Amino acid sequence: MRSDFPNVYAVIMAGGSGTRFWPRSRERMPKQVLEIIGSGSMISNTIARIESLVPIERILVVTNKNQKDLIQKQVPSIIANNILVEPVGRNTAACIGLAAKWINYYDPDAIMVTLPADHIIKDVNEFINVIKKAVRVAKENDALVTIGITPTYPGTGYGYIQFDDSKDLNPYIDEEVFKVKTFAEKPNLETAEKFLKSGDFLWNSGMFIWKANVIIKEIEKHLPELGEQLAKLEKMIGTDKYESTLEYVYGVIRSISIDYGVMEKASNVYVAKGNFGWSDVGSWDEVANITPTNEDKNAFRGLVITKDSHRNYIDAGNKVVATIGVDDLIIIATDDAVLVCKKGRSQEVKDIVDQLRRKQLNEFL
Repeated sequence: MRSDFPNVYAVIMAGGSGTRFWPRSRERMPKQVLEIIGSGSMISNTIARIESLVPIERILVVTNKNQKDLIQKQVPSIIANNILVEPVGRNTAACIGLAAKWINYYDPDAIMVTLPADHIIKDVNEFINVIKKAVRVAKENDALVTIGITPTYPGTGYGYIQFDDSKDLNPYIDEEVFKVKTFAEKPNLETAEKFLKSGDFLWNSGMFIWKANVIIKEIEKHLPELGEQLAKLEKMIGTDKYESTLEYVYGVIRSISIDYGVMEKASNVYVAKGNFGWSDVGSWDEVANITPTNEDKNAFRGLVITKDSHRNYIDAGNKVVATIGVDDLIIIATDDAVLVCKKGRSQEVKDIVDQLRRKQLNEFL
């Protein structure tokens, strides 16, 4: 299988802080290195999925200095030089540009499969099939390809991608790969319902496939300041000036997403439709929604005892958590903090983290 894709590389974006998953997720132990659902950390599961297509020596991880050692410990097979460290987070355009420069330096014919470290995918075989289709389109057309997820409900927590299903514009329509019409920001409920009803909108998964040299050119075209700084950095790859140049470059570039900076402006953009049991696990509510429940509709991890309690999600950590007469709560217990949150409001956990930071309670961050 792998021999059919000799120039395919995987880039795992793993620099996020996961503030919506406090108190489990901390600066020293962020979401992607935790077991949130099932067994294995999110990043180790992500790498295991793509390893069926891309060998470990062609898998790169982009992260920050606080997480490098954690990732090496969890995925010891990853080559140390394949972990690219950003001095500070500058969003996905910089992350992807950095990885593209490294890959293109060693393999000018490379195709990048760019994946977030913290997604859940249930049907791995179908996921790999969709990636293969996307690789083919990227290779044959010098295209930017993203993965769009068939929506199952009017979600307001995702961006959307509208595709063109006319046959004359879509040579890959039989493989469910379409030209992109437009990208839409996270909608309100009314708009999300319209998107779902229309049938030509997909959830934006944040997964991308393209040739390394093509995305470099698109960054240079649409984000010339970033392109200029990355060009300076590329000249220093493999030299003793790389680290100091990296620090300088990340000190002057601005933070911008690849979606807003490039994808929404580029013309040769395709979307491959995916239906493989995907979740971006963006909040504790998402975890609650995809975790199996008992007869009282409670879902939990660890030692939990309930009485007259329904539809709760409880992560007991190393403690015993008991509830009496409570419904529709999210309860997360750790050694030094407990979160109690009404279901439907877990996106606001990041506000609690902001309060802790303002109060300089850094030991809890």
